[in-house]
Amino acid sequence: MRIHFLGAAQEVTGSLTLVDTGRGTLLVDCGLYQGRRTESRQRNRDLPAEARQADAAILTHAHIDHSGSLPTLVKSGFRGTIFATPATRDLCAYMLRDSAFIQQADAEYMNRKFANDPDFQEIEPLYTEVDAVRTLEQFVTVSYHKPFQPLPGVSAQFIDAGHILGSASVVVEVDGQRLAFSGDLGRAGLPILRDPEFPQPPLDYLVMESTYGNRVHGDLAQMHTDLERVVKQTATRGGKVIVPAFAVGRTQELLYALATLRQEGRLPSIPVFVDSPLASNVTGVFRLHPECFDAETRKFLDEHGEAFSFPEVRFIQSRDESMRLNTLKGPAIIISASGMCEAGRVLHHLRNNIENPNNTILVIGYMAKHTLGRKLVERSPRVKIFGVERDLRARVEILNAFSAHADRDNLLAYASTSGVGAKRIFLVHGEPDQQQPLGRLIAERGLKVHTPARGEVQELV
Repeated sequence: MRIHFLGAAQEVTGSLTLVDTGRGTLLVDCGLYQGRRTESRQRNRDLPAEARQADAAILTHAHIDHSGSLPTLVKSGFRGTIFATPATRDLCAYMLRDSAFIQQADAEYMNRKFANDPDFQEIEPLYTEVDAVRTLEQFVTVSYHKPFQPLPGVSAQFIDAGHILGSASVVVEVDGQRLAFSGDLGRAGLPILRDPEFPQPPLDYLVMESTYGNRVHGDLAQMHTDLERVVKQTATRGGKVIVPAFAVGRTQELLYALATLRQEGRLPSIPVFVDSPLASNVTGVFRLHPECFDAETRKFLDEHGEAFSFPEVRFIQSRDESMRLNTLKGPAIIISASGMCEAGRVLHHLRNNIENPNNTILVIGYMAKHTLGRKLVERSPRVKIFGVERDLRARVEILNAFSAHADRDNLLAYASTSGVGAKRIFLVHGEPDQQQPLGRLIAERGLKVHTPARGEVQELV
């Protein structure tokens, strides 16, 4: 076998890995790359030939940096089956169409705004909603722990990764060799979802994410206390809390936390707006898949009937409703996508609120390099939104405890358990400053570890 590291190698977004099994080629994930605009457009438009020619694909979960280039793949001629869990397919039914809609809307806005600029090159969306729907027709769903054959003579099985609804690690077996892909791993003890499962050794090879390979997240018990503090302090100033949040996972986790705080009487009664049609639809998908929930969440549902809403929550659908939030007076919480502030309605809310020192931008998720979200995390004094530079006067609060990614200790435990006896552990989906320290810790435990570069090919012997 050979493994081709085509994306998310020494970087976080754009997951794209190909396994040449000797019986056909198998693509694991096909995600959008998010970074500098020009580079992102080029990489997302021009997928590697190896990916386009794959025989089948496995999708570990629905996040756009893992799924968002599937319509481009299909548009370019891929006709293979895409295997995923039922919840992942249901999420993609909304997410891929939403991705197409956002691309088209943003392209139209930018083309209109810079129509008279002679140096501006007109932007075309990567794919349309028709392409996204055509992609969904190639999905086949498989539940956790049920073996399936993505290619003749190749066996695979999903196990729960505990990252977002439907997320999976996948174990592939070919001619007696066992290869596992972690996908994105969740954290033990987080609400809503079950804890991640570890692939059972022995494995010959393990491909493992390393997003937070050099960071230990905050105490989960402190998460609600910190959220309470940020909301109360901002409300006292009369300001708004603007939360860039992934529509899948992070929005629902935040709503669950806010609902819990309201049940406990720890938050003031202020309006909460979920300004993301995708997040609204995705929350409905969550309600359809209680089989993914942990015991704590099922108990909350039994006692309160609803885990993701309370009287102050309003889900915004139309553009007019979203625009009316610009004139909203008084304290409020506005949760909007996209999570890394690279597209979508959150950009409009940032544009209208970033220069008011009474407001707070609340960061509860990972922000990749060169994204607007990373610039906010780094508290750059001036940031560009829709091509216009603006002063960052709003407060920026970062609550890492909300992260749905495994941290250093979780990753080390995963490698030490599942990687015992493996010929090699490959670290992907992480930036070098996170991967290298994790790699050293793994090596200190006597395990063989390698951090491949993008485009690298490794023989699996």
